[in-house]
Amino acid sequence: INSPKASQVIWTRGTTESINLVAMTWGRKNISEGDVILVSAMEHHSNIVPWQMLALEKSAQVIPMAVTSDGDIDLIALDILLKKSDFARSVKMIAVGHVLNALGTINPIKELVARARDIDARVLVDGAQSVGHFAVDVQALDCDFFAFSGHKLFGPTGIGVLWGKEDLLNAMPPFHGGGEMIDQVSFSGTTYNTLPYKFEAGTPDIAGAIGLAAAIDYVNQFDRSEVLSHENALLEYAIEKSKSIPQLKRVGTSKQSAGVFSFLIEGTHPADIGMLLDQQGVAIRTGHHCAQPLMDEFDIPGTARASFSFYNTRDAVDRFFQALEKVLGFLI
Repeated sequence: INSPKASQVIWTRGTTESINLVAMTWGRKNISEGDVILVSAMEHHSNIVPWQMLALEKSAQVIPMAVTSDGDIDLIALDILLKKSDFARSVKMIAVGHVLNALGTINPIKELVARARDIDARVLVDGAQSVGHFAVDVQALDCDFFAFSGHKLFGPTGIGVLWGKEDLLNAMPPFHGGGEMIDQVSFSGTTYNTLPYKFEAGTPDIAGAIGLAAAIDYVNQFDRSEVLSHENALLEYAIEKSKSIPQLKRVGTSKQSAGVFSFLIEGTHPADIGMLLDQQGVAIRTGHHCAQPLMDEFDIPGTARASFSFYNTRDAVDRFFQALEKVLGFLI
């Protein structure tokens, strides 16, 4: 992720713990009564609930940024909000997903960071869904925090990363207490270790870190821009094939999207679609995708979601739609 220093990379159990770490350390120190944490209305629950817990403790507010019907952050509506000086002064954190798992939307991180700088707010990026699709450069993004999980990068579960700007990490209190995160311990007072150890209490997940390193080496052998082009081509192919199914409605039509095809079939429930596809050897995801507020916003129970990666082919997309045609025969 092009970190300036290795010490800015902190091992966690995954994106969820990374976000909780920031909320419970940076947040407890910097969020006060009446302050605002902005999130997008499309966020994974892991980038909503930790901020809600902090807001409840601090009498602050978690306010969602509006989204368009295409599944994009409504930047016009955001700018109108930020023009209200009292509101802008109260915003301390913008927490946003790089790629939204439910729809595939790629959020305009640089534009959001620029707005945050104008109002002296910080930006945390949930990169769980981006690291597996394209190269990430935290210095180019200029975000303050970036979090991701090993298993989204074809590595083990239970290992993840929090990256942060050095001055912010140094100013934050420890998250957990125990071994390794200490400098000196005495009953008259304890001092804490330097980065990254200050945030890495206890025995680390050594096997997980080795596994994640292997996954990163594997991914980095490819041209990441070519991988992204391949995934985009598969998504475009799926969109084109879907036009032959009048009952199918794609959910999330952002022009900046990763390889995610989220959809509904009129008159059916996503769970039934997923079950019948599974019986034909086609694996998709169904439900609200840990994005209930977004589904409520769109007034839908959830979606069926086909996700494409570098190992998928046009033949796999054909197979998916052949199976989907059979599903329609059962359900409609």
